Amino acid sequence: MTDDAHPLVTRPPQGVRTTRRRGRTSAAKAAVLHDLGPTWTLPADGLPDGWSGGGGAAPGPLLVDIGIGSGDATRSWAAQAPEARVLAIELHRPGIAKLLTALEAEGPENVRVVEADALAVLDQLGSSSVAGIRVLFPDPWPKRRHVERRMVDRSFVGLVARVLSPGGILHLATDWEDYAEHMRSMVATDPRFELQVGAGRPDRPVTAYERRGLDAGRTIVDLVYRFEG
Repeated sequence: MTDDAHPLVTRPPQGVRTTRRRGRTSAAKAAVLHDLGPTWTLPADGLPDGWSGGGGAAPGPLLVDIGIGSGDATRSWAAQAPEARVLAIELHRPGIAKLLTALEAEGPENVRVVEADALAVLDQLGSSSVAGIRVLFPDPWPKRRHVERRMVDRSFVGLVARVLSPGGILHLATDWEDYAEHMRSMVATDPRFELQVGAGRPDRPVTAYERRGLDAGRTIVDLVYRFEG
């Protein structure tokens, strides 16, 4: 079974901005995507109303988790907010397969996964339809010539401002101090975002990328903003 045989999880468009740690999908993981995809994934090119903030949306807040890693933090977030719908966005198929396996075995039920560029997904969401957006440890693109590839930029902040409801939360985390400063400067371009000073580390499992940063001696920076739109 090849990746291309999967009926739901499709190749993202060229030029995506989301981190593309796609790796190689083994036959076993491809089988997971094929077998569990119909239950736990959503199409990248047409989210149903209950997951897009469109008409007839399901009750309960919508949370968007951009970049799932192993999926542990996503499942923890969903378990902490059982009344919410957690839309998990990822491009790394082995990571998606791992999350689907865990969801099938242990839940929670309020998670759905979409393989797509995060900006394309945000563009599909209704205005003021999202209660929280989280981006944990996006690719830092540490080389100076690659800074423009960082996902958190003015266009990203503009999309987030459109889809977040008043009082909604934007949570960014990185282990690269220069990216943290970059994030601060980008979010500061919209005065409707208020940094929650002294919020401390949110309750979440230590992600694999966070652990790598800690092992390398880097400082973890969490930036939590409330949208006062």
